[in-house]
Parts: sequence; structure tokens; C-alpha cells
Amino acid sequence: MLRVRWQVGCSDELVESCGKEGITVAMLDTGVAFHPDFDHRIIDFKDFVNGKSKLYDDSGHGTHVAGCICGSGVVSNGRYKGIAPYSRLIVGKVLDYKGDGLIENMARGIEWVLERKAELDIRVLNISIGMGEKAEEERINRLISLVERAWGEGLVVVCAAGNMGPEPMSLSPLGASRQVITVGCHEGGYFGNRDHLCENYSGRGPSPYAMKKPDLVAPGTDIISCNAGIARRGRYYRNAYVAKSGTSMATPIVSGAAALLLQKYPFYTNAQVKQKLQYTAMDLNEPWNKQGWGMVRIDRLLK
Repeated sequence: MLRVRWQVGCSDELVESCGKEGITVAMLDTGVAFHPDFDHRIIDFKDFVNGKSKLYDDSGHGTHVAGCICGSGVVSNGRYKGIAPYSRLIVGKVLDYKGDGLIENMARGIEWVLERKAELDIRVLNISIGMGEKAEEERINRLISLVERAWGEGLVVVCAAGNMGPEPMSLSPLGASRQVITVGCHEGGYFGNRDHLCENYSGRGPSPYAMKKPDLVAPGTDIISCNAGIARRGRYYRNAYVAKSGTSMATPIVSGAAALLLQKYPFYTNAQVKQKLQYTAMDLNEPWNKQGWGMVRIDRLLK
């Protein structure tokens, strides 16, 4: 995350300029594990897969995504802190240990977030979940309508473009929605022509609902963030962080950017947040169906 924060212009000084009263971000994923980098900022958790009440993540995906959004970096002396380290989290576990899940659980998760929205002042919903086209169209359409309802109720909804690229129209169905902020991967040339870059398999637009998709890109290759397999050894921790790749990792970078913007300007609407993210992005001179408006730039965003 140190490298990512540099790439997107997210300095410690900028983060501190937003104040220390973080906003609440909802995340639907594989759950979240205990990690010192989350302090006491995970304020609600619900398990739609196994019905457990305590925090857990039997995959590791959700813990990594959460760290990208709002990890404090305390175990790494700040090196691997997330984009919005003062934000609070509510987490719905809608995927199992393999990262698979039922559409019904995803739908219940979105409804739960909407039920908790007013009480917990939730402003952002992160969905780092790619979905294939094999799911039943009727049930997918229900999910899309729920996501659009969440946007209509004022949430900044940020969805992964998915990892089914690079063919045109390979976006994850949720990311294809016109209203949500759809995030693809791009490293902005950081790794040169290295093989196996996320940008080479990031989902591409257009979508059946919007010609201009994705909306933004963010780094998604070898992102180092919180590890669900962290273990305490005396005064120290082992395996506190792990590297993962995919649009799932790029998406929370943009969610964190939105959280910082709302932390600084809490009166902004979700439409204003989306517009500001788009207009301040850095053009990477790539086709629109690969980069959208460009790479998220937090230094420009917060000016």
C-alpha cells in the first residue's frame, strides 16, 4: 500500500488535512478477521453464509480489501496503511471460504446495509466482487436494481470491473450498472511490460447499460494489505500482511478516496463524489473501455 498511496497521490499530509472524524464504509465480501490495523473501527458484522456472530474471514479476501480501505498500518509503522485510515467499517460476509456465494446472500447483504444506513451514517458501499455471466438473468437484474436503489438512497456504491477481460463487454454485471462507480485495474506503467499485470485481465467496457465504462482505474497488481492469517508471537506479529492482485484490490482504493472526500466535505452527494473522482482522474492515454476517466488521483481530488 505504500507504493499504491504514492501512485495515487495520497500523502499522510493530505489524509490528516481531512480531519480525524472518519466516515462509515460498508463492505460486502468474505468477512473480516481481527487485525490490529482495524483498531476498534469495525462497528458491525453480519454473516449471511454461516450465521456466525463473531468477526472472521475464512478466505482472506475481505480482510485484504478492508485493509486497502482503512487499515491504520499500525503493525507496519504506517507502511501498509489504507487510503482512509480513520474510516469505520461495517462488514457483511456474503461469500464463502472459496470466494463463492449465492446471489440471494448478496441481495440480503445489500438490504442489510440499507437497513443500517441511517443509524450508522453509512456513506460508501464497497463491492469487490466479480460475477460471471452464468448467473440467472432475473436474479442478476434483482441485484442490479438493489445496487441502484442503494445509489438512489445516497450511498456512493463502488463496484469491481471484474477479472474477465480483456475482451470488450467483459465487465462484471454489477459493475456494468450506469449509476455505480466501476473500477478497473491499471498500474500506470509502474511495472513496465511485466507479465501478469492486473490491467491485462481487468474487465472492459462498454456495458449493456452505459457506453462509458469503467469509470476509473486504480492499481491492482501485488497490493500488500492486511492478512487474515496474522499470528501473534509475544510482542510481535507474524504474517501481518499479504500481496493480492485483481480488480478487487483496485476497488477499495477508490472507495477509500471517496471516504476521504466525504470526510473533508461531508455535505457532498454521491453524484458530486462520482463527478469529482472522474474529473480529477489522470488520463493514462488508454482506450476508454480500459481506463474510463483514468487513474484516481487523491491529491487532485482533495484540492
